[in-house]
Amino acid sequence: MFLRLLYQSFRRQQRRKLLAGIAVTLGVAVATAMIAVGVDVGDKINRELRRYGANLVVYPADAALSVRIGDQELKPASGGTHLKESSLSRIGKQVGDSIDLLGSSARIRGILTTGGAEDNAIVAPLALVQQLLHAPDAVDKIYVSALTKPEDAFARRDPERMTAADRDRWYCSPYANSIALQLREIFPGARAQQIRQAAQNEGTILSHISGMMLLIAVASLIAAALAVSAAMATTILERRQEVGLMKSLGATASTIASLFVCEATLLALGAGILGFLLGDAIAQRIGQAVFHSGVAITPVLLPMVIFLALLVTIAGSAAAIRRALKLDPVLVLRGDA
Repeated sequence: MFLRLLYQSFRRQQRRKLLAGIAVTLGVAVATAMIAVGVDVGDKINRELRRYGANLVVYPADAALSVRIGDQELKPASGGTHLKESSLSRIGKQVGDSIDLLGSSARIRGILTTGGAEDNAIVAPLALVQQLLHAPDAVDKIYVSALTKPEDAFARRDPERMTAADRDRWYCSPYANSIALQLREIFPGARAQQIRQAAQNEGTILSHISGMMLLIAVASLIAAALAVSAAMATTILERRQEVGLMKSLGATASTIASLFVCEATLLALGAGILGFLLGDAIAQRIGQAVFHSGVAITPVLLPMVIFLALLVTIAGSAAAIRRALKLDPVLVLRGDA
């Protein structure tokens, strides 16, 4: 009998159930797209930011004595380790022309425009520069563009004061600080530190985008819950005589509540799966439009989305179910309620 009542409910109220299902499907689809993009957006934005320059710099330990005044960097005197500034004034040539570098002739292969300090420098193969400076196997600084994870409270902890397990987790996490430590291990006697502006801006951008996506997802779920609530309220109003008859025949409050909860659960399962598929399609379109690549959907997202659909549907139905349980069967069957 219970299953028959459940079947008759969907058969006789197809329009109401369809409207509620569409509301849940759309709300879950938007939430799915926002969650999927939000999870994957960190790596994508990180890759985009990597195109605009390094976020780590490695330099000799004695270079730490340098002092920056305005836009000028002052370092201790070290002979023969830099190109002559006077050579820069002779640039004004075209691609294919020859240029004199410390007595050696080199051909210009292209004009580099980055908007950074490279615009005012001569860029040459490292082997050629080492040969000109008579400093084989030597570099002044190493700029590293690493794919990093935005800093959090755990990233800023001192690894020397961590437990062995926490230090291993910190060391294996792609934080800029942990990568800097690994770089110092590779280059003994060197210092490695973040280029703070790049790292901090990256974290700020990611936090703003994640917050915006979270607000959109929450707003869509709230809208879906309100739509379900309105649909269920109308359903209870239309079925009040059925509820009254069930009560007069001895149906308990738990039985009646179970009937409506099962209806909401079946509706949520169907709408959740459809919303997941639609949200996946929306996320892929967003990824292609913004990042020119697809968005990776993690398998754990499906049960999460179905849980959200259940939560939204049950929450939207709760008020209507409570109203149905308070109906007086005598008044309902007499037509006074």
